Amino acid sequence: MRKLLVTGGAGFIGANFVYYWLREHLEDKVVVLDALTYAGNLPSLDGLKDNPNFSFVEGSIADEVLVEELLIDNDIDTIVNFAAESHVDRSISDPDIFIETNIVGTHNILKVARQVWIENKATAKPNHRFHHVSTDEVYGELADDEDAFTEDHVYAPNSPYSASKASSDHLVRAYHHTFGLNVTTTNCSNNYGPYQYPEKLIPLFLSNILRNKPLPVYGSGKNIRDWLYVDDHARGIDVILNKGKVGEIYNIGGNNEWTNIDIIMLLCKEMDRLFAENPELHKQYPDAAPANGKKSADLIMYVEDRAGHDWRYAIDATKLETELGFKPQDTFETGIIKTIQWYIDNQDWWEPLLLDK
Repeated sequence: MRKLLVTGGAGFIGANFVYYWLREHLEDKVVVLDALTYAGNLPSLDGLKDNPNFSFVEGSIADEVLVEELLIDNDIDTIVNFAAESHVDRSISDPDIFIETNIVGTHNILKVARQVWIENKATAKPNHRFHHVSTDEVYGELADDEDAFTEDHVYAPNSPYSASKASSDHLVRAYHHTFGLNVTTTNCSNNYGPYQYPEKLIPLFLSNILRNKPLPVYGSGKNIRDWLYVDDHARGIDVILNKGKVGEIYNIGGNNEWTNIDIIMLLCKEMDRLFAENPELHKQYPDAAPANGKKSADLIMYVEDRAGHDWRYAIDATKLETELGFKPQDTFETGIIKTIQWYIDNQDWWEPLLLDK
């Protein structure tokens, strides 16, 4: 039985991971620590209120005393660190918080874990694990004809966000090699699925279609991303925690590259289809373009490209497949349909997050 501290567990990927873990590991205990900044949304965890193996603590990973108390009082043996500022646009306009959370905050958890699990004989846990969740953006960008990122790719971050995540990755590695902390790290491609904060591409465009708002496309819309359904990300971490080699980095990817504009056109097509097949949606979302005889794609507008916009990301997850036998279960075709339906069915979750937009 594991006892996990999941930092950033009220965020998009963290919340989905917690649901997955408690569904698949019925005897395990999970404590979520989240500061509930703009991307941490406590209602995302409402479905776990009655689960006796789940508890939530509001607080910051920068709070050394709190993190130490949580590790000791809950007899934690595993940390899964999702806590991060993660939006590139925000990192450009306000990089300071990315440095504080992603670098200083990660270092604080590492420092406390070392103290509790290694240095303090009364609380030491030889079989502990610190798992750090990172991103493919630390590798920089790819040209159209370049091979996908492997774990050996040189780090070349291009935004304050990716630079801060790269720094945290190096700290995790250093704490393993210098202090003997049992660590693993994953770099994943773009995630999509339920509970994603609606400033990100897929939930933003779905909610904008439903509200008859413009669909702003950066530049030409031809930037390429590799997409991974969020439950497959959770499955990958599960495999690594149970079978992965301590000190290793593993890429988790969907083998699923799409240009942004093709994703947007797919969302528009699927929304038009669903509204055509289900008249009840016209009553639920009367302002939506397809509820008023219009094409969702008519809402597309091209805007000036953002600064430092990487051209292409693509993950080579061969290592995870060959060494640990992991492959994603969801194709993009199955994952995107589930995602679209979830946002249609959960207006009460995402609409309050958009009241000021």
